[in-house]
Amino acid sequence: MASTRTAPPAKGLKNSRALSLRIPEPRFRPGEKADFSSLVIPEAGATPRPEVDTAPKDMRELAYGMIRVLDRDGQPVGPWNPKLDPATLKRGLKTMMLTRAYDDRMYRAQRQGKTSFYMKCTGEEAVAAAAAMVLTREDMCFPTYRQQGLLIARDYPLVDMMNQVYSNAKDPMKGRQLPVMYSSKKDGFFTISGNLGTQVPQAVGWAMASAYKGDDKIAATWIGDGSTAEGDFHEAMIFASVYRAPVILNIVNNQWAISSFHGIAGGEDATFASRAIGYNLPALRVDGNDFLAVYAATEWAAERARSNLGATLIEHYTYRAEGHSTSDDPSRYRPTDEGKIWPLGDPIERLKQHLIALGEWSDDKQQALYEELVELVRAAGRESETHGTLHAGERPSIKTMFEDVYKEMDWRLVEQRQELGI
Repeated sequence: MASTRTAPPAKGLKNSRALSLRIPEPRFRPGEKADFSSLVIPEAGATPRPEVDTAPKDMRELAYGMIRVLDRDGQPVGPWNPKLDPATLKRGLKTMMLTRAYDDRMYRAQRQGKTSFYMKCTGEEAVAAAAAMVLTREDMCFPTYRQQGLLIARDYPLVDMMNQVYSNAKDPMKGRQLPVMYSSKKDGFFTISGNLGTQVPQAVGWAMASAYKGDDKIAATWIGDGSTAEGDFHEAMIFASVYRAPVILNIVNNQWAISSFHGIAGGEDATFASRAIGYNLPALRVDGNDFLAVYAATEWAAERARSNLGATLIEHYTYRAEGHSTSDDPSRYRPTDEGKIWPLGDPIERLKQHLIALGEWSDDKQQALYEELVELVRAAGRESETHGTLHAGERPSIKTMFEDVYKEMDWRLVEQRQELGI
């Protein structure tokens, strides 16, 4: 018979000192000098390239390394070199430059009071531009507000993009979406959600539906480092893994989520790519400022998805050079020179140097293209503003408020519209 006597408490179980809560802090604060010398950046070409059918457990080291193609001299090296022809490289360079010129124009427009806010993707242009050139228009992209390069790469009219930002009479979204939250089904660009975490389960669900129907289209989604801390992300990872959804899950680690550095979301002690390991998904960690590396990683993940091998998670290691939005002042939470000394450089400058090294480009050609694109954006701006801006001009007709909700308008809406006489 078991004894019922209460045993004395074990010695040494009480803490010898008070507990303390760890609160992650960024390495540098405003007024301090930024120093990235402690970052471990693998050499270009050092990361191995597995076959697309490699089991996730056999490629875990890629979650901790970094896929890099362009070396310090602008030369492509290593197994991830996608060996792109000069015409493709020039198209990628033009897309990134046009995206930046568009951003600069719309930033100034916001400062002039022509729209309520704007969000730039300066320094992150390669993430969208390279992916757009790998994926087809039939594949569905679920982007954040920093992948405007997807639309620009697919020749979506700049005027229509500006109309959406201004919410004017020609706004394709009819004034219903906040500025920069574009949508274009025909261009494979799913409506942007301000709550970014929702894009991931929507993308996984879309990909599952495509596979369930026996279709040939895949999905891709982008999320910021901060949003990976949300439940939406982890729930989507479960579905992506269990059902082998044909989707590319992109985490854009630009070091900052609004004013919180990436350590708050768990990126200080582990890579964001490593989150895929627990879900038995392959993980790639990529130099997000290397156009060729982003292209190669996206190409690998797309081939895997199209081969019925399921999802891939890609962490794009990059830097948000500008503020989170025009409502943000980054000088209040980080040194002003941090973006300038980011060790992975500028994606546009790096691709330019690569083309020059190939003998296919020059500084004069770069300047000429820059001036051409600035004028292209300026002309689009003039045309868009004839249709109105935030404080001037026509607005979408009030009768459009009854449209685009049901495929066939509900009888209640019909009555309400009739009552308003519109």
